[in-house]
Amino acid sequence: MSRPFPSRRTSVLGAVAIGLAALVVTVRPWADRADGADAEPGRNCDSSVPYAAGAGGYGSYRIPAVVRTPGGTLLAFAEGRIGGRADHGDIDVVLRRSWDGGCTWGRLQVVAKGDGNTRGNPSPVVDPRTGNVVLVTSYHSGDVTEAQILRGEATGEQGRRVFVQTSEDDGRSFSAPREITSEVKKPDWRWYATGPGHAVALTRGDHAGRLVVPANHSSAPPPGSPDTGQEPKYYGAHAIYSDDGGKTWHLGFVDDSYDGVYNANESTAAQLPDGRLYFNARNQKGTSSGNRLDAYSGDGGATLDRDYAEQRSLNDVPLVEGSVLQPAGERGTLLFSGPSVPTDRAAMALWSSTDDGRSFHKALTLSARKAGYSDLVQTDAERVGVLYETGVRTAYESIVFRRVPLRDLPADGR
Repeated sequence: MSRPFPSRRTSVLGAVAIGLAALVVTVRPWADRADGADAEPGRNCDSSVPYAAGAGGYGSYRIPAVVRTPGGTLLAFAEGRIGGRADHGDIDVVLRRSWDGGCTWGRLQVVAKGDGNTRGNPSPVVDPRTGNVVLVTSYHSGDVTEAQILRGEATGEQGRRVFVQTSEDDGRSFSAPREITSEVKKPDWRWYATGPGHAVALTRGDHAGRLVVPANHSSAPPPGSPDTGQEPKYYGAHAIYSDDGGKTWHLGFVDDSYDGVYNANESTAAQLPDGRLYFNARNQKGTSSGNRLDAYSGDGGATLDRDYAEQRSLNDVPLVEGSVLQPAGERGTLLFSGPSVPTDRAAMALWSSTDDGRSFHKALTLSARKAGYSDLVQTDAERVGVLYETGVRTAYESIVFRRVPLRDLPADGR
């Protein structure tokens, strides 16, 4: 097992002993190796394929998220969609673990079982105080669609709900999902989604130790307004946070301008060297040009320093989720991952920023193939990893893990 990489900015305590809480995990018989043509076994591999459509009893895998534990294990989460690619129906949250930096992967684990319903949008984070892995996910009835929820036709038990789970043993097992909807969702919100992608543990500043989960929602129209259900101007981003390792949760900032120009949607976040949080979001069919928005928070996600605004240096990114990461160490430039064809989900790429997200430069294109959602993780002092959806005909044929040396990511994009 690899040792945690050193960092001058962070210090992570070892994991605590396993508690007495009931632990729930299912293991499917899947070989302890990387699968697929992209896998290159060996310590110096470039890429592997932890998830391939049709394997392990699932029609497809979507919505990747990845974190690194204090023990050096990589945890690659995804949605295991039993019936195919649809965003609703019988969907589990699944996990595979890697002990060698993402070259090979262990057996498939079911972390949150749908049982006919939809569990997804995994947003994992490692608690810096205990080393526990905290996983926040979203849920809705498998009998309803996102469109029905947006129209207000599915509420309560059928509608979008929020759950949290914890692993105290390096991701080998997780506690049963515990609902936190009443703590983090406003009564007039309809759609609700955590992340997706890794959440953030603050390691410095007044709120060190806080866990921050970027999220998004849709709101019911104001009284007297026409209720068209999917009216884009009622989309907004928000954050939820915990100051006690995931035991209790609070609603942080809420982007509720609902002006239809900047529709902050699926969100990702990173803590900058000066302690601020940087948020980057999908612009869900807003009337402004470009598909990426960003904002900052100087108080640990409780409020925003300014409203979301267009991030024009990422105008090559199509309408899709993306990921940001602030690597530790000397080459601590802010990174962004996403497809790089404005009109298509294709050509997964990495961008870098040396000015705390005010501007980005394209640093590396990983592949010309179709590409969708992605998540970033630092694997060691010299590399980052990109867990992303990709394929030849569609972006949803597999989820690939690509290892990228930091030296291959020039800060100026050249």
